[in-house]
Amino acid sequence: MQVKDQLKGRDFLTLMDFSIEELTYILDLAQNFKKNKNPMDDSIKDLPLRTIAMIFEKQSTRTRFSFQVAAAQLGMQSFFATPDSMQLSRGEPIKDTARVLDRYCDGLVLRTFSQKTLEQYALNMKNPVINALSDLTHPCQGLADLLTIKEHTGRLHNLNLTYVGDPWNVCHSLMIACSLFGINISIAIPKGWSPDETIIDFSTKSAQKQESSLQITSNLKDALKEADIVYTNTFHSMGHKDIEERKKAFKLYQINKKTLSYAKEAAIFMHCLPGYRGEEMTDEVIEGSQSVVLDQAENRMYIEKAILSSCVK
Repeated sequence: MQVKDQLKGRDFLTLMDFSIEELTYILDLAQNFKKNKNPMDDSIKDLPLRTIAMIFEKQSTRTRFSFQVAAAQLGMQSFFATPDSMQLSRGEPIKDTARVLDRYCDGLVLRTFSQKTLEQYALNMKNPVINALSDLTHPCQGLADLLTIKEHTGRLHNLNLTYVGDPWNVCHSLMIACSLFGINISIAIPKGWSPDETIIDFSTKSAQKQESSLQITSNLKDALKEADIVYTNTFHSMGHKDIEERKKAFKLYQINKKTLSYAKEAAIFMHCLPGYRGEEMTDEVIEGSQSVVLDQAENRMYIEKAILSSCVK
């Protein structure tokens, strides 16, 4: 069975569910879409008139627009809703909503506070459910990051990536993505903070297979040493109630002109956005010549286009 046939009808909940071969196929397809917006090939010929439901529990700019543009370019129709505009707000069980949407639409894109919510929809739908962000992972961002890294470095091996910021969904997806493709990754976070143990375990085992490394440290300078990629994220995310505590704990982990200089001279700077200038990074860094954040944002659309065309029947 060809890789593209293996992907049809599959849920896209976490990168841990996919082989390196399958993820490479999606990356290559996204790269092809970027070179040629609407290639006339088997990846999209059956997609016009397909319908995609989009439920977003969280506010969104890049995820919403990138998915809707991706769907439109594939000839799909997407329908956007928030839970408070649906019967979910009146207590309708997820399983009822999921089974009805499954009769109407060919797939669901879900941005949610909980990975368990994603899993509930996937359990009750035959058509694919795609993770547009949960508390555990952000797989579309993870693949967009890999695509951006490959564009700017020419490879996905023999690289050192340092992540600085909230050890949450984006961090988790980076850990998984880097470990699967053999990128050495260092997580710089204050003592007392840690990524999810399940993600650490998976990423450690994957890195060992690829002969790469995963390091978690509180020493920012050591983590940035020899970095080819410096990746920062907010110190607090949507849904966190301990924002002030996080700001205080991460205060010394800002990426600025001085801390960026600890990395390699040619290192690229990445951020998934939205960002808080003056907190996790300075304006001169995100607007500087090493920043590739807008390429990251653009690549979200191509990755999501590849995911939709690969997974939707």
